[in-house]
Amino acid sequence: MSGTRLAVNLTVLCAAAMLAAAQTPSTKAGAIPRLPDGKPDFQGFWSSKVFAPADDIEDHPVERFQIRAGKSIIVDPPGGHIPYQDWALAKRNDMMEHHRFEDPQAHCTLSGTPRQMYTPLGFQIFQPTGYVVIFFEAFHAYRIIPLDGRPHAPAPIRLYEGDSRGHWEGDSLVVDVTNQNDKTWFDMAANFHSEAIHVVERYTFTDADTIQYEATIEDPKVYTRPWKMAFAFGRNKQPDYQLMEFACVEGEQDLQHYVDSEGGKAKK
Repeated sequence: MSGTRLAVNLTVLCAAAMLAAAQTPSTKAGAIPRLPDGKPDFQGFWSSKVFAPADDIEDHPVERFQIRAGKSIIVDPPGGHIPYQDWALAKRNDMMEHHRFEDPQAHCTLSGTPRQMYTPLGFQIFQPTGYVVIFFEAFHAYRIIPLDGRPHAPAPIRLYEGDSRGHWEGDSLVVDVTNQNDKTWFDMAANFHSEAIHVVERYTFTDADTIQYEATIEDPKVYTRPWKMAFAFGRNKQPDYQLMEFACVEGEQDLQHYVDSEGGKAKK
């Protein structure tokens, strides 16, 4: 698809998304909001209720390599750790100890799925007919999720955010994500994947202002079995809130917060 055609299609889709948001019916306090067709209405501003995963998605009760202590968002397997194959665990440990400055997100590339969902700063959800669209404050990122059952992009096409296809299972939005590249990490602690990663997300209201998010990840090249993360998004109810420009440019070199584990000297 040409850049001009993509820009035109995105402009039309954004306009439809904003119109849909303007037509959202009001709901009683505490009730799960719904669209005119009865589907859950996720539209609005949201952000993750947990911050630790931005540093390390695994359980890390004490600070290590200047990564702040925090709880894991991994709920399967028990214990909060990724089921790496032996070679992959050794690679992750080496990257965390000696190559954390290579975190792609630190150089302002897109974060990948699911990392984009818990990257600091918020996001906005629109639901134009036949789609779910997510705008992120971080990195000018967006996701367009068709709901019409179309096939995924051809396998040779590899994207930073992957190729998303959604459908409804009851009141849960289920999103199948394929076609990612291997150029993103899950966090600052060098947890990684290959281009074979496959992600299945679930978005479910627990109340009108909380979405429970789950992502099941499989990658037979890197892990011994599939694993799952889960956490919640909270609705941003600040009056007149809007997404701001996050001016991070691909190739960023200001990596003062990524330090050498031995001497504490920033590496560039």
